[in-house]
Amino acid sequence: MADLEPLKSPIEKNVSDVEVEVSEPLLPRRSNAETIKSYKSYGSVEVVSSPSSSDDSEDNEDLDPDVLELPKIIREAVPLVDDPSIPVLTFRYFLLSTVFIIPGAFIDTMNSYRTTSAAYSIFFVQIVSHWAGKYLARTLPRKQIKFFGFKIDLNPGPWSIKETVMVTITANSGATGNLATNAISLADLYFGEKVPAIVAVGFMWAIVFVGYSYAAIAKNFLLYDPQFSWPQALMQTTLLQSQAKSDKSSRGGSKQMRVFFTVLLGVTAWQFFPEFLFPMTSSLAILCWIAPYNETVNFIGSGLGGMGVLNFSLDWANITSSIMLYPYWIQVIQFIAFVIGAWILIPLVKWGGIGSFKGGLMSNSLFQGNGLPYPTNELLTQDLKLNLTAYEQFGPIHLGAQRAWNMFFDYAAYVSGTTWVVLFGYDKFKSSFKHLITRDKDTKVQYTDRLNKLRARYEEVPIYWYLVLFLISFTVLMSIFLNGYMFMPWWAAIVALVMGSIIVTPLAWLYALSNFQLAIGTFNELVYGYMVQNLESKHPAGALVFGSIAGNAWYRAQYHLECMRLGFYNHLPPRAVFFSQLYGEMIGVPINYLAVRWVLSTKREFLNGSKIDPLHQWTGQTITSNHTNAIQYVVLGPSRLFENYPLLPYGFVLGLVAPFIFFKLHQRYPNSNWNLWNTTVFFSSMSRFYGNISTGYFSRFIGGTISMYWGVRYKHALWKKYNYLLAAAFDTGYNLAILLIFLIFSVGTSYNMPNWWGNNATSIERCFALF
Repeated sequence: MADLEPLKSPIEKNVSDVEVEVSEPLLPRRSNAETIKSYKSYGSVEVVSSPSSSDDSEDNEDLDPDVLELPKIIREAVPLVDDPSIPVLTFRYFLLSTVFIIPGAFIDTMNSYRTTSAAYSIFFVQIVSHWAGKYLARTLPRKQIKFFGFKIDLNPGPWSIKETVMVTITANSGATGNLATNAISLADLYFGEKVPAIVAVGFMWAIVFVGYSYAAIAKNFLLYDPQFSWPQALMQTTLLQSQAKSDKSSRGGSKQMRVFFTVLLGVTAWQFFPEFLFPMTSSLAILCWIAPYNETVNFIGSGLGGMGVLNFSLDWANITSSIMLYPYWIQVIQFIAFVIGAWILIPLVKWGGIGSFKGGLMSNSLFQGNGLPYPTNELLTQDLKLNLTAYEQFGPIHLGAQRAWNMFFDYAAYVSGTTWVVLFGYDKFKSSFKHLITRDKDTKVQYTDRLNKLRARYEEVPIYWYLVLFLISFTVLMSIFLNGYMFMPWWAAIVALVMGSIIVTPLAWLYALSNFQLAIGTFNELVYGYMVQNLESKHPAGALVFGSIAGNAWYRAQYHLECMRLGFYNHLPPRAVFFSQLYGEMIGVPINYLAVRWVLSTKREFLNGSKIDPLHQWTGQTITSNHTNAIQYVVLGPSRLFENYPLLPYGFVLGLVAPFIFFKLHQRYPNSNWNLWNTTVFFSSMSRFYGNISTGYFSRFIGGTISMYWGVRYKHALWKKYNYLLAAAFDTGYNLAILLIFLIFSVGTSYNMPNWWGNNATSIERCFALF
């Protein structure tokens, strides 16, 4: 993607009985009365187990040694007993998985064309599939049927939590978007080229399965080592166990489910206001209310094209459950990056004379030297060659100022991601490698803790499964490129596969510890630009094709490892988890493609800029960024870009040097938490584009402070019981509202909300001086 964002992971998190916390250097330490009972440092994050209430306390002397090998955060959340006889690949599983994948794959793809959105909630899948599964267990006939020679048991007995986990994992794989839709959309929207459906779907399958096969690269280092908690999988497991307690008539579990559904319905009803009835609530621009016709005040206060100072949002799409899920140290770094980017750098450029922004201070588009939009369609000849005459006529391309520093920090984040892990993670990888080569071959366990001993009862996924999956995917990719499809030479695909393999382990390491997923950014497209800049004919969409291959090698490897860890925590057969992910993609990818066709046919005028969406949601921001990258990296080439912006390559230098500085500070002052100031998180946050939508960030930080700082420290008993449950309810309610709005006002008819005071036709924020 243009600012290749990671696919929105729909596995939300829930740890109702444990705390994932990091000691923040900006915040006061706890008093002695709040002494932490167990502590373990993991390089760039610290995982802390909080003091338990009296009813949750445990006597470590009564625990087996193999249980004590597990961090307290894990042993409090994960069941330490297992019944391997419980069936998981049942008819009920296949039925419910298919039902939940289809809307999720459509919604997540559709959301990728919006400026803001919340991911399709897997909490919704988890909660509803559990109840639906119990209903099927009561109503389906208990008999076997034959299907292609196989005997299928329609109803093998009571619905189990293991089946719920299987449905969740399958939906997490299939009910997502696909990076290939970026190239498909760009080619169609800007160049009028429609990729044949069979080629598009085949390519989308191939790049996804390459990523799953690449999970084998990092699997032995990160998947089963107890020191890696995989917070998303751990949080999800806790909610699953709450459901299991509810099934056993636990009063606490039943109350939690009532709270979940009450909040879900409330949020569903509320989201009709910011999304349709009362759009003003999506961006409350207080400064614009004070001076609605003052251009400077409006620019400072507007969240839709301005800086977003004192701007609040009541739209969950602008906030999302990240405020209740990310460790607070990450939220602090992200907000600092936002303040620097939106509240410091933007006014310095606009009013301080720092740099030039003719026509594009906060735009993803390309401009001429006089500030007018660049006629990029005239830069290509019919045979996809650079029209040098036109380039000489219109001159060098100019970037919006914010776009330029986004790219600078994007380069820094990519290099920092690897450098930071090498510096801070060396000891951990060394330990994992030692366990790998010294493991007990007889017991089939690399580690001796209780969970790994339980896992040893199941057959592990053999390495050749991953190899076969890769070979099939590679064959499909080569067939597509050698037959002239997908806008890129075949040899470039091989380079993309090599690049993807390098980044899997370091980024998975960061994610397994902190839950932070690095957006790959424009680095892949930059590399592709250098590769093809001397070719006579090159299609602009090729950069996105290259990025989708290299990007999915990491993103889908992360999906696979996370789901395998979720299966590990809930004692699922690894081979069943592997199969469930492939099944999810087989169903989800065709739906992804259908969603692309629907969006391009119904929202084309918004996406190509011929009409303006009053909510600034269907802006085509991602596609515009994709187009910008395609022109600057492929059509013109990196050399021309860096001639005009010579400081951009120094982002790589910053990404290499900054981690060393913090590493040395951490070595010199080990108790000062320098290891928490992760440069990868900061640079990645600085590379985010804030110009179109800056509302929500202030609200997000306030919400995160309440949830992940105040709630964790001062209302911990209440927090651990409801925080992640509420996160699930909010995301589920939001997505349900979006689905209902779509079905009620878009399917079969087109109805727009009449304009009124809360839905002003000129500016829903009432920042009139900007229009």
